[in-house]
Amino acid sequence: MQALAAEERAFDVPKGSLSTALPVISRQAGVSISVVDAKLWQARVKPVRGRMRVEDAIRRLLKGSDARAVRVSATSWRIERRPAAPRIAQRPAPQPAPQHRAREPAHDMVAGVQDEIIVTASKTDLPYSHFAGVVTQLSGGDLAFGGERGMESILSRTATVSSTHLGSGRNKLFIRGIADSSFTGPTQSTVGQYLGDIRLSYNAPDPDLRLYDVDNVEILEGPQGTLYGAGSLGGIIRVVPKAPDPRAMTIQAIAGVSLTQHGDPGGDIAAIANLPVGDKGHALRLVGYMLTDGGYIDNPLRGQNDVNRVHVRGGRGTFRFEAGNDWTIDLGGVYQSIKSNDAQYADKAADPLTRNSMVEQNASARYGLGTVVVMKDWGDLHFQSSNAFIDHRLFERFDASLPDAPPGTVITTGAVDVERLFAPVQVTPLSTVPRVLDQRNATRMFVSENRLSRPYHDGLGWVVGASVIDNRARQDREYGYGTLRAVLPGVTNKITEVTGYAEATVEVMPDLVASGGVRLSHARLGGMAEGVSVALALAGRATTASRNETDLLPSFSLLATPLHNVRVYARYQEGFRPGGLAVDGNFVRRFLNDQVRTWEAGVRFGDKGQSLFDASLAISHSRWRNIQADFIDSTGFPTTANIGDGRITSISAALAMRPTETLTFELGAVHNHSRVDDLALEILPVFAAAPGRLGRIPNVASHAVRGSVNYALVIGDEDFRVNGWANYIGPSRLGIGPVLGESQGDYIDTGLAMRIGNDRRGLSLTLTNLFDSRGNRFSLGTPFVEGNEGFMTPLRPRTLRIAVDVAY
Repeated sequence: MQALAAEERAFDVPKGSLSTALPVISRQAGVSISVVDAKLWQARVKPVRGRMRVEDAIRRLLKGSDARAVRVSATSWRIERRPAAPRIAQRPAPQPAPQHRAREPAHDMVAGVQDEIIVTASKTDLPYSHFAGVVTQLSGGDLAFGGERGMESILSRTATVSSTHLGSGRNKLFIRGIADSSFTGPTQSTVGQYLGDIRLSYNAPDPDLRLYDVDNVEILEGPQGTLYGAGSLGGIIRVVPKAPDPRAMTIQAIAGVSLTQHGDPGGDIAAIANLPVGDKGHALRLVGYMLTDGGYIDNPLRGQNDVNRVHVRGGRGTFRFEAGNDWTIDLGGVYQSIKSNDAQYADKAADPLTRNSMVEQNASARYGLGTVVVMKDWGDLHFQSSNAFIDHRLFERFDASLPDAPPGTVITTGAVDVERLFAPVQVTPLSTVPRVLDQRNATRMFVSENRLSRPYHDGLGWVVGASVIDNRARQDREYGYGTLRAVLPGVTNKITEVTGYAEATVEVMPDLVASGGVRLSHARLGGMAEGVSVALALAGRATTASRNETDLLPSFSLLATPLHNVRVYARYQEGFRPGGLAVDGNFVRRFLNDQVRTWEAGVRFGDKGQSLFDASLAISHSRWRNIQADFIDSTGFPTTANIGDGRITSISAALAMRPTETLTFELGAVHNHSRVDDLALEILPVFAAAPGRLGRIPNVASHAVRGSVNYALVIGDEDFRVNGWANYIGPSRLGIGPVLGESQGDYIDTGLAMRIGNDRRGLSLTLTNLFDSRGNRFSLGTPFVEGNEGFMTPLRPRTLRIAVDVAY
C-alpha cells in the first residue's frame, strides 16, 4: 500500500460530473473506486492534470465538493458524503430565516481565464488560460434550460454565430462575418460542425440535430484550418454528447406543450436512458425525442391557415465497450427526420403572417450517422481513431408559378422552354396552372481521423494526426407543371481528401505560451452533369474531368500574461474550401477553391465566478481570396461562381458582471465590416444592372448585441432559476447581386425562462418573443417567382411552453 501511495502517475481528467470523471481517473490510476451515496454521482468535480500520487489526484478531484475519499485497500477507494461538522450543544436560540444558497449561474458569453475551462476542441485538452483565441463554451444544461430548440438554442446565446432561416434542416451557418450565400448549393459550408470528434457534413446544410443529453458545446471563432481542414473558414461548432456511464443506471423524461399566439399549438417529448452492461465497464446510452412546432403562416389563396408546421423525430445511441488494457471502443448512431408542411416565409405586402402562394412548399430532411471511435491511453499519450459514415438527404419544393399570360404565349425561364417541353400535350393558360420546382440533395460521406496527442501539462502539449474524407453530393432538379414533370440539369460533386497535420503548444517562459502548426491537404475533385443529353455531357468533359488540389495551411500564436488575470494574444490562421461544379444553364460550370487568411489579436481579463466581472475583446481582419458564392444569374436560376476577393474586419466583445452570488448580467456584441473589393470579370455582366448592390458580403449583420440576466438560488431542496435575454440582430443583405440584394435583419428577439425543482423533478415555463414582434430574419422565400423581392421570414410569434421533467 505504501509503495502504491508513493508512486506517481500521469493524470488527465477533465472537470465535469463525478459520474463522467470517475471512470477516467479510475482507469488512469489503476485502482477501483466505488461510490456509496448515489446522489453524489451528479456532483461537480475539478479537473486533474499532471503527474502526482493517486491519493493527491483523488483529493484534487473532490476539492470543493461534498464528497471525500476513503482508502479501502491498496487498489481500491470508496467515495462517500463528507460528514457534517459536529455541533456544540448550547441553549436553544430563535430559529433564523432559511438561508438561500446561490447556484452557480451560467456564463455563456465569456470564458473566464481562471476557471480551469478545458478547450477539448484544441485536440490537446488545452486550458483556456493558455488558448490564444476566442472560445465560447455553452453547457448542455444551459442549452436545455427553457426547452430544447436545436441550433436556435446556440444562436440565441451567442452574438457571433448567425444563420439563414429557410427552415429547420435547410439552413447555413456563419461565424464572424465569413458568409457566402443563402442557398444550399455545391459549395462547402464555411463552418465546420462536429458531434464529438465526428464531422457532421461537408457541403450539406446544418442538420439541426437536437441537443438533448449534451455535455457542452464549444465554438471556436476564426479559421481552424490546421486542426480541422477544409470548411472551417469561419470557425467550428463542436457538440460534445454525454458519454455512457458504466457506474449507474439513470432514466430521464421531458415533456412539454407550447401555445403560439396567432398559430397552432405544439409539443415535445424526450427520454434519456443510461444503462450499465455487465460489471466490466460497458454501458449503453440512449436518447429519443419527438417535437412538433405549430404553424403560424396563413395562405388565403389556398384557403389554409397555420401551414408551416414542423415535425422532428430522432434519436441517438452509444455503446461503450471496455476492451481491456486501456482500450475503449464507442459504437454509435444518430438518426433524425425533419418534415416541414410548408415554407416559413410571408409576403411583405400582405397582412402580417400571411402568404399568397399557389402551391404547397413542403420540405423534408433525413440525417443518418454511424460511428466507431477507438481510444487508448499510454501514460501521457492519448490515441483516438474516429470513423463515421453519413447519409444526408434533403428535399425542397419551391413555388415557381409563372406570371399571368394569355393562352398561346410561350414563356421561358432559364434555358427551359415550358411550352416546348410538354408539346404536343394540351396545356391550359399558364396563369391558371401552378408550377413547382423540386430540388433533391443527396450526400454520402465517409470520414476517418486518427491522431496521437499529448494533452497539455507541464508546459507542453502536442497533437499529430491524419484524416481521410470521401464525399459524394448529388443535386437533382425538376419542374412540376400540373401532372407533368420536366427534368432540369443537375450536378454531382465528388471529392476525396487526404490530410496530415501537427500542432504543438509550448510554455517558452513563465507567462508566455507559443503555439504553431501546419496541415497538408491533398484533394482529388471530380463530378458530372445530371439530366443532360449524351452530346452535352461529351462536350463538357473538360469541365467535369477529375483534377487535384494541394493546400498547405500554417498557423501560429502567442499568448502572454503581463498582469494577474490579464491575458493578451496574437494569432494567425488559414482556412480553405476546395472547388467543385455548379449548374449553369443547360450544363455545369467549374468554380475554384477559395482561401481565408486571418490575423487576430485580443485581450481577456477577470476571474469568472469570483471577481465582480470578467471580459474579453477581440479584433480580427480576414482576407478572402476567390470567394465562392451563390447568386441568381441572368437566366433567373441560382448558380455558383468565384465572385472575386474580399476582406472582413470583425470586432467582438463580451462582459459578465456578478454583483451578488445569485445574480449575473451578461452582455456581448459584435461588429462586422465586409467588402467585396475585386470583382471577377466573368460575372461582371450579372451585376451590371445594379453595381451598387455588390459591396457587402451577405447574410451577416453589420452589428449584433446580446444581453441576458440570470437569477439562480437554492431554497432547501428546491432549485429556482430565472433567465431572461434580448438579442438585437442588425441589418444585413440577403445575397450577392441585383436580385438577391434585399435587406433583412434589424430586429429584436426576446425570451424568459424559469424552472423550479431539483435533480429528480422540475416544472419549467418559457415565454419567447415577449413583445410578439415580427422582424425579418431572412428575405428569401422562393427565387423562382417574379417579384421575389417582396418576401420576409418573420419571428415565431409569442410562444408559451410549459414542461415537466423527471429523473430516476
